[in-house]
Amino acid sequence: MSRAPSLSGPLPGPFHPRLEATSTAKDWADWAGVLSPRKLDEAGREYFAIRNQAALIDISPMRKYRIEGPDAERVLNRVVTRDVAKIAPGRVGYALWCDEDGMAIDDGTIFRLGPERFRLCCQERMLTWLIDAAEGSDAAVSDETEALAALALQGPTSFAVLEAAGLVVSSLRPFDLAEPEPGLLVSRTGFTGDLGYELWAEPGGALALWDRLIEAGRVFGILPAGMEALDMARIEAGFPMTGVDFQSIHAAERPSRGRTPFELGLGRHVDFAKGHFNGRRALLALKDEAPKRRIITLDIEGSRAASGALLYRRGMFGTWREVGHVTSALWSPTAKRNIAFGEIDGAAEGADLFAEIYLFKEGKWERRMARARPGPRAAFRPDRARATPPARR
Repeated sequence: MSRAPSLSGPLPGPFHPRLEATSTAKDWADWAGVLSPRKLDEAGREYFAIRNQAALIDISPMRKYRIEGPDAERVLNRVVTRDVAKIAPGRVGYALWCDEDGMAIDDGTIFRLGPERFRLCCQERMLTWLIDAAEGSDAAVSDETEALAALALQGPTSFAVLEAAGLVVSSLRPFDLAEPEPGLLVSRTGFTGDLGYELWAEPGGALALWDRLIEAGRVFGILPAGMEALDMARIEAGFPMTGVDFQSIHAAERPSRGRTPFELGLGRHVDFAKGHFNGRRALLALKDEAPKRRIITLDIEGSRAASGALLYRRGMFGTWREVGHVTSALWSPTAKRNIAFGEIDGAAEGADLFAEIYLFKEGKWERRMARARPGPRAAFRPDRARATPPARR
C-alpha cells in the first residue's frame, strides 16, 4: 500500500540522500507527495546532459500499479482505449483511459511482465478506479508505488553507462524490457524522445543503484537532472502532459474542461475493434465529427517562448479573435526553434494563427503578435533513439 499524503508536506523518496547531497540549487517541488528537485544545479546544464551526454532522473513518484491474474488482460482492456492483447510479454505500450463520456482521465505506460502480469505507470492516483474495474474478475490490483524505486537514464551515452555498469541490454529495442539482474528491471523507455532507459528496483537497493550508475557514467559525462530539464526534453519530443497540456477529467472542476483522445491528437490509440472499454459509446459517437478543440504543436515566430500566450486569428479590419491558448512552450536549444503545444478551437484549424507575447523592455511591457504555424509533433527525433544495438556515444 502507498503511504497517505503527509499533512506537513512532501516526503523524501528513496534517492533523496543522493539528490540532497548533489543539489546546489535546493529547488524542490511536490511530485505526488514526494520531494522532487525542479533542478539540482542549473536546468540548462541538466538539459544539455540529456541531449549530449547522459542524465539520471528520479522518477520514483510515478504511480505504479500491479494487475495480475487470469483476467488481468481483460481488466486492462476494459479500462484503456488501446488493445492490450497486442502488447507482448517483455514489451511496454503507451495507453490512455477515459471516463464514460470519453474524456481523458490520464495516460501512461503498460508493462507486460508476463502473460498474466502487468504494471501500469501513470501520474494520477488510479487505485480505486482500477479496483472498481477489476470487481467480479479473477484479477488482483495492488499499488506498488512505494515498493519500487525508479530512475530514468536518458541521453546518447546512456547505453554506454549501462554497459560500463555491467548491465547487458544491447538487444533491447525501444519499448522492450528485461531483467539483467535479479530484482532489477530495465526498460528501453523514457519521456525525452532520446536514447534512454528506465530502471526499476526495490527501494532498499536504490542508493547502491544510484552510486553504481554515477560511477560508471563519470567518463561519459553523466549528470543528475531535475524536473525542469525533463520538461524541456518532453516538449521537444512532442509528449503532452497530464495537468499541463490537458486536465484529467477526474481533477477538472467543470465537465467542459474534459478532453477526448481525438481532441488531444491521440485518436490513433483508440481501438474500437477490440470490444467494449470505458468511454467507447461516447467516442464512437464522436469519431466521425470534427473535434471541438485540438491540441496541436506550433512553431512560433521569433525566439521568445510563448509560455501562457493566448492564440488569435486575424480578422477583417485589423481585428483579432481569440481562438485558443498555449499550454507548453520552449525555445528549443537543440532544434533551434521556438516551439509550443497549443489548444485551439476546432474551427480555427488551418487558419493564420498568432501568439500574443509580452516583452518587458526598459521598464515597459510591449505586446507582440508572433505568427504561430502548425509544426511537426516532435521537434527533435534522433535516429539514435531507435537504433538497435545503440551507439555508445
